[in-house]
Amino acid sequence: MTYTLTAVLGVLAALVVDRYVTRRRLVTRRSFWLAYAIVLFFQLVVNGLLTGLEIVRYDPARIVGLRIAFAPVEDLLFGFAMVLLTLTTWVWAGSARAPSADGHAARRAGR
Repeated sequence: MTYTLTAVLGVLAALVVDRYVTRRRLVTRRSFWLAYAIVLFFQLVVNGLLTGLEIVRYDPARIVGLRIAFAPVEDLLFGFAMVLLTLTTWVWAGSARAPSADGHAARRAGR
């Protein structure tokens, strides 16, 4: 399996978890995209340094070849999937523990 295919599958899995499993739909929120923009900036800086200095190298046969700040574009896909899955899980777990209007903890996510 190529790095590209794995990255695309990671994004699809994170989107499914956000939309259908936890029903948080973070990708529809402006706050998510603002937070992701901040993470993306630092991801590009770090990826640029690691790949530009050849600390990390990628097999050209396993990637598309398009690079941003020296790093393969697939790294951006993996980064997006990791951020989305982490934030979705965080928001979902927080809402599952939040007290309801009657003072009792919600029994299921989304309540």
